Amino acid sequence: MSERAEDATVPFGRDDQTDSATEVFVAHRNLLFTVAYELLGSAADAEDALQETWLRWVGVDLSTVRDQRAYLVRIATRQALARLRTLGRRKESYIGPWLPEPLLTAPDVADDVELADSVSMAMLLVLETLTPIERAVFVLREVFGFEYDEIAEAVGKNPAAVRQTAHRARAHVAARRPRGEVSAVQARGAFQAFQRAVETGDLRSLLDVLAPDVVLLTDGGGLVQAALAPVVGAGLVAQVLGRISGAMSLRTTQVNGCPALALRLDGEIDTVIAVRVDDGLITGLYAVRNPEKLSRMDRETALRR
Repeated sequence: MSERAEDATVPFGRDDQTDSATEVFVAHRNLLFTVAYELLGSAADAEDALQETWLRWVGVDLSTVRDQRAYLVRIATRQALARLRTLGRRKESYIGPWLPEPLLTAPDVADDVELADSVSMAMLLVLETLTPIERAVFVLREVFGFEYDEIAEAVGKNPAAVRQTAHRARAHVAARRPRGEVSAVQARGAFQAFQRAVETGDLRSLLDVLAPDVVLLTDGGGLVQAALAPVVGAGLVAQVLGRISGAMSLRTTQVNGCPALALRLDGEIDTVIAVRVDDGLITGLYAVRNPEKLSRMDRETALRR
């Protein structure tokens, strides 16, 4: 359980009910966080959703719960959906492009290909184009494998409506997935070439690995310098990357289950750059510079399905 949940939400006068609830919650916590994060794209908001989930869970009579995992996911989904609407209003006034909060992830996340794809920066941005209900249905069905009747209880719809929503969401996501199948070897090769080019400042090599229509999104949140609009085109993107990385040390890391670059200035993480690869070329670059979004880069976050 998070430190916040342990300190702030476990009531005084623990009893067997509370102990049992705590044990079950802790057992499923990483799954619940992953669900909430995939719905929100924000670790801070996901943690808040989990705290609310705990508050509701500890008051449930466990003897009435047939499937504890499904019940907890249902609570967490409802809390995340409520926060997703609030987060949407915050995004409307956000300065510049909004990007998901990057997470430093353990190697086992990358080993689960489907999980790594679902939490990648590129996929989280695709999920941003869905409605809140479509996003919840897609995540619960396609990523976590819940049945339609279980999802219906989580989102407050009937199973038939959930099936239609799932079909619509799948088609929407499929249309925005990578344009061609990319093997792990291709993706790794493109990323390594990109890393070498950025490290050496080799503009020609950088242009070779960037797609002509590559898009760079930089998220500074109005707190640090960042482009306020997407930067489009290999030439312009290469120029911006040269300026960003020129005075910083650079290191490869695992972000959201995928290789990424962590740029440090005076020993502190300044920028995290994730990539999207299509047909062996980099078509998307996501540079998070907002310091409020970099707090999860100092420790690994456990994600589970």
